[in-house]
Amino acid sequence: MSDGVQVVRNDEKSRYEVIVDGTVAGFTEFEPDAAGRVVFPHTEVDPAFGGRGLGSVLVGEAMADEATRGETVVPVCPFVVTFLKGHDVAGLDVHWRQRDVETAEHAPTEEKLPGDEGVGTARG
Repeated sequence: MSDGVQVVRNDEKSRYEVIVDGTVAGFTEFEPDAAGRVVFPHTEVDPAFGGRGLGSVLVGEAMADEATRGETVVPVCPFVVTFLKGHDVAGLDVHWRQRDVETAEHAPTEEKLPGDEGVGTARG
């Protein structure tokens, strides 16, 4: 990770945040499901920070932390699905839901630069 960029787990808000020079530049939310797995339903990066690959940094660090915790991850967010399809995270147990994989394959891309494809913006 470059200087001034860090990823932190914010348990109060149930999300991982990517911080750039002290400012929250993006986040990926998580929530437990009925089986005790960790679902990742949404990721977003502030457009002011787009094009820096922060979405990939954020999700990569979040998934590495979940692996360290021994959790099973359920990727629902199209960006998280796409990230995990293209990156091996050592020790991470992933529970794939076919409908989420299919949705990710057809998700619109707002950020056209490498590393942030499919990262959403604020939910309406």
